[in-house]
Amino acid sequence: MCGILAVFGCIDSSQAKRSRIIELSRRLRHRGPDWSGLHCQNDCYLAHQRLAIVDPASGDQPLYNEDKTVVVTVNGEIYNHRALREKLKSHQFRTGSDCEVIAHLYEEYGEDFVDMLDGMFSFVLLDTRDKSFIAARDAIGITPLYIGWGLDGSVWFASEMKALSDDCERFMTFLPGHIYSSKKGMDFQCCLVLQELHTKYALHSRMLSTGELRRWYNPSWFSEHIPSTPYDPLVLRQAFEKAVVKRLMTDVPFGVLLSGGLDSSLVAAVASRYLAESEAACQWGSQLHTFCIGLKGSPDLKAAREVADFLGTRHHEFYFTVQEGIDALEEVIYHIETYDVTTIRASTPMFLMSRKIKSLGVKMVISGEGSDEIFGGYLYFHKAPNKEEFHQETCQKIKGLHLYDCLRANKSTSAWGVEARVPFLDKEFISIAMGIDPEWKMIRPDLGRIEKWILRNAFDDEQKPYLPKHILYRQKEQFSDGVGYSWIDGLKDHANQQVTDAMLINASFIFPENIPTTKEAYYYRTIFEKFFPKNAARSTVPGGPSVACSTAKAVEWDASWSKNPDPSGRAALGVHEAAYEDSVEVKNSNVMNGSPQKFGEVEKTTTVFSF
Repeated sequence: MCGILAVFGCIDSSQAKRSRIIELSRRLRHRGPDWSGLHCQNDCYLAHQRLAIVDPASGDQPLYNEDKTVVVTVNGEIYNHRALREKLKSHQFRTGSDCEVIAHLYEEYGEDFVDMLDGMFSFVLLDTRDKSFIAARDAIGITPLYIGWGLDGSVWFASEMKALSDDCERFMTFLPGHIYSSKKGMDFQCCLVLQELHTKYALHSRMLSTGELRRWYNPSWFSEHIPSTPYDPLVLRQAFEKAVVKRLMTDVPFGVLLSGGLDSSLVAAVASRYLAESEAACQWGSQLHTFCIGLKGSPDLKAAREVADFLGTRHHEFYFTVQEGIDALEEVIYHIETYDVTTIRASTPMFLMSRKIKSLGVKMVISGEGSDEIFGGYLYFHKAPNKEEFHQETCQKIKGLHLYDCLRANKSTSAWGVEARVPFLDKEFISIAMGIDPEWKMIRPDLGRIEKWILRNAFDDEQKPYLPKHILYRQKEQFSDGVGYSWIDGLKDHANQQVTDAMLINASFIFPENIPTTKEAYYYRTIFEKFFPKNAARSTVPGGPSVACSTAKAVEWDASWSKNPDPSGRAALGVHEAAYEDSVEVKNSNVMNGSPQKFGEVEKTTTVFSF
């Protein structure tokens, strides 16, 4: 990941202002420690901190078109850049960077080129011919981006809040799948309305299209209409394999984050198989490197080691103690820029692991984020009353990913100059997976279907197994639980020592927005406020009742959960420990053309472990 900062319309264009922009950009250097760049022209600044993954030798930014009338600063990867270059044969490229296509695509197609990009990205582009500019963010919000406004009328964009919080009077999260264009006007009140809609995850194209901030990503699932496409395991498997393989585009050492759960194990299985079978194996060899972290004896460490042995990867196992995690909390919250309890719990071990990974000379990792949102993998989905609500909840979860798992995965790794890629959030894969009739995703113990059954079944190959059977059917374990159950208990104990009963009782007066309801939440909030004291920063973090990585919908599905304020996966009362205690009959039909009820023609017995 790189770090970008752009400012337009500054009244002050002095050397002092240039120095201030450089100083603020330097706050993002952890994201891109390899090189720094700055384009300065009158009242416009585009700064870049580079993490060199593709074309390390010549891909420094900002990037330009042929006559340097178009300038762009980009954070991300464009996986289809070679195919796009074929459409731009009349253009002259200066570098081998995948991001340079953005400048030429704008010159050729104008603002409507964004949907042509296949990748994860946030970018800001300046057209010096008329001093107009655009900013855009990828479909799901894998890469972070914020927009802010200065008292002098300036407009700011940055990869992280820390580059905006001191100099912007107000700032907000830039919406995923959106483009901002200076060629159309939008008043400040419209921005406030958009922010309110954003926090509710309900974004209506009619309102968005009237301003300069508009949604360019318009998939069929966004409307939340119930799809009806029959489940085809081969189509799903091939789409995921394609998504993983395209993310192997790199000129630097890489690996896979392997927790031993279903999602990361499938990523590792596909990547390992491709490297072993491909004649064009990467320059780092055909053996995949995998990484896992946990407290000693944790469920993830045990499962990850077994997967690594099965796949034959070069496995790296890291350990941390509860105290080491607690000692890192302030630094973690500064980097991930949130006070959400579940996000902080999971970010801390990922933050510590990323530092170890960087020490090995690795700059890119592939991770399994997004699967639980797409397939309803969280344990509270056991309580979904029907396929309609199941599907609508998955849609809401995907729309909110940029505030939770995408934020965690990106910022925890970027804190140490490591880039995380997420194949489950591939645009094409999401389109296929979200187009399947949600009846197939429903959790049906009576049919032997646990959470994410359709994904597990797609990779259940008897002839050439992708994974050991019990790993393929391993039940969901939240990352913050899987690294070791005493991790969460240790955090709670520490928070209880720092926050008194009186402090929590008066929380509504101290923190009237998103009032913390537990001592742990209160403790994280005090750390966050120390680094980001403005109201604008607080409003970038969502709130509301939830359980086990859920939305408020989970409490509707089971009212008893409202009595348990803890968002751990273990809070999905009775689901994790009681379901599938010994074993289940996993029923898998070779005939997939009929109703989801047509199971049982071929039965396979599999032990499903509940760690």
